[in-house]
Amino acid sequence: MKAIAIKPGVPDSAIIEIDEPQLTRKTQVKLKVLEVGICGTDREEVLGGRADAPEHAQHLVIGHEMLGQAIETGADVSTVSVGDYAVLTVRRGCGECEACKHHRSDMCYTGNYAERGIKALHGFETEFVIDDEQYLIKVPESTKSVGVLAEPMSVVQKAIDEANNIQSARLPLPSLTGSSWVNGKKVLVAGIGAIGLLGVVALRLRGAEVIGVDIVEEHTKRPQLLKQLGGTYINAHQIKIEDLDEKLGQIDMILEAAGVAQLGFELIDVLGINGIYVMTGIPGEGKPVCIPGGETMSQIVLKNQIILGSVNASTANFETGIKDLEKAKNRWGDVIDSIITKRIKYTDFSEAIDLRSADDIKTVIRWD
Repeated sequence: MKAIAIKPGVPDSAIIEIDEPQLTRKTQVKLKVLEVGICGTDREEVLGGRADAPEHAQHLVIGHEMLGQAIETGADVSTVSVGDYAVLTVRRGCGECEACKHHRSDMCYTGNYAERGIKALHGFETEFVIDDEQYLIKVPESTKSVGVLAEPMSVVQKAIDEANNIQSARLPLPSLTGSSWVNGKKVLVAGIGAIGLLGVVALRLRGAEVIGVDIVEEHTKRPQLLKQLGGTYINAHQIKIEDLDEKLGQIDMILEAAGVAQLGFELIDVLGINGIYVMTGIPGEGKPVCIPGGETMSQIVLKNQIILGSVNASTANFETGIKDLEKAKNRWGDVIDSIITKRIKYTDFSEAIDLRSADDIKTVIRWD
């Protein structure tokens, strides 16, 4: 069968032939891959960036955002049947630390985890994949048009869930009983690409007031989509970051999805009293960042602020994310589908890697 693979550390990619996988355990499911999303990690890998091939392998099949359809199931599989749509999670635990032993490989202590399409395990840019049922989440047929967004959606689900848990624990106000902490809160989303916009979706579903910050013109696709979801747009080219706190007032939460180091630290100045700031972006190598250290540290202390990093996601985050995609389809209809801006056949993979514009949000590779 065909697959898209790289040689880690070498700036190149190619369509190769590999053996079609076969079930070897009763708990396994075989999926026909339908779609695979492209993100910054894939582009970095293709350019020779961070990636590790499986042991004894010379190549790595890439791709970690997928949607598939079950075509064969082991005798002990109970959550999906042949014909069902499903996604697979990305990370596989180290099996050594307490987090991984309790199915939270996203919080692995050792760093000895593996990730499909990224680190030590082949990914999903291929015709068929097999994995254990414990890593599979069923996708309702009503949500299949956006099912490929489940992985990036899981990333923001974890970020918001972490913020909710922390803030609800340290601010146990009677008004929060039985509701999400972000309900009614003012949240700034920095970077309104796919991750940022999915964050907007999840936050708006939870009743947050959302402001999106980016550097694209307001008439372009991303700001317009933000507005359709009920958010407000700010062009960072037209207002200085240090002036945002005066313009916006109390910001209860910042969800960073830009992956720009200088911006990431500058945004601390915008965070309000008792606020929480969750970073999800991973900046590339660049010049050193300059920040007013004493002023920044004083603000974090005096305003009771929390700065939090969040990476990957748990199976529960995938499940909640898929439920949110279904709710979003019911609330906004095809607006959610607009986050996927282009679908390209796998034979034109190089075109997908090079596709970058102000109107590009999420490009998807088609394998169906």
